[in-house]
Amino acid sequence: MSRLDMATARKRLEEARDELDRSVAVLDGARSATPLAADYPQDPADAGANLSESDRAEAMLAAAKARRALVLEALRRLDEGRYGICVDCGAAVPEGRLEAKPEAARCVACQARHDRLRR
Repeated sequence: MSRLDMATARKRLEEARDELDRSVAVLDGARSATPLAADYPQDPADAGANLSESDRAEAMLAAAKARRALVLEALRRLDEGRYGICVDCGAAVPEGRLEAKPEAARCVACQARHDRLRR
């Protein structure tokens, strides 16, 4: 990857990190401001809806935090000169994949294998 491409990658990763920081802060704040479903002295039918909303917010927060960790790891690889190199096989990660998912750590084949093993 050229120096210009690395600068572009860093900019995109830093922008993604900043956006995720904002998302995590908003989701964390919303979670803190919203009482738990168990705190609602309401009709039991409403408690299910509240629990579902709480579960959805927790899932969104967890996803944002997980993606943020991937972005931070990609920035670390960039600093170490390993960005764009598959962490599993050492092959180049296709530029199209890095454009679509700048935090990608694996080539397509290794990512597919990784996903299959996680199921």
